[in-house]
Amino acid sequence: MTERAFSVCVYCSASAADPAALRLAADVGTEIARRGWQLVSGGGHVSMMGAVAVAARGGGAHTTGVIPKRLVHQEVADVDADELIVTDTMRERKQVMEDRADAFLTLPGGIGTLEEFFETWTGGYLGLHDKPVVVLDPGGHYRGLFSWLRELREAGFLGRPALDRITITESPAAAFEALAVALPPGDAALPPSSGSH
Repeated sequence: MTERAFSVCVYCSASAADPAALRLAADVGTEIARRGWQLVSGGGHVSMMGAVAVAARGGGAHTTGVIPKRLVHQEVADVDADELIVTDTMRERKQVMEDRADAFLTLPGGIGTLEEFFETWTGGYLGLHDKPVVVLDPGGHYRGLFSWLRELREAGFLGRPALDRITITESPAAAFEALAVALPPGDAALPPSSGSH
């Protein structure tokens, strides 16, 4: 039986049209493929979600999309995915994505992305998984969120161990370095690509 490739679940927007955000998603997909990893995504073929999947596949990465039935048409399902899993509910979708991933990377997004990020972060903090939870935020999209979370920490509503459970990065190189800590022993990390900054 062939050992499956290291798998990264990427959470990101399925509605943003900002060119910089789409480029970021494409760069992430390209880097996943360059490293010989595979992608797990929300199964949409639009916006950042589509850009990361198309770029990953374009580089030769295996892509798995996970999408609930009711969003198949709304999000334009990624029918080109190597594996497209259609779930009955959003909760089931998140569970399948979490089960299929070795690490999690959050890019800019809206309430759906935030909901996925918070659930994954909480699960890691509670010890339900030990996978890296990384945020890549080169443009400060989440600056206000993390400022508020620091305020919660200062007010005693959020412990330091919870904040330590996530890694916030501003560059793709730093994000992939943080993801790679979950690689099995002996798997050599690839050097940063010339496109990483």
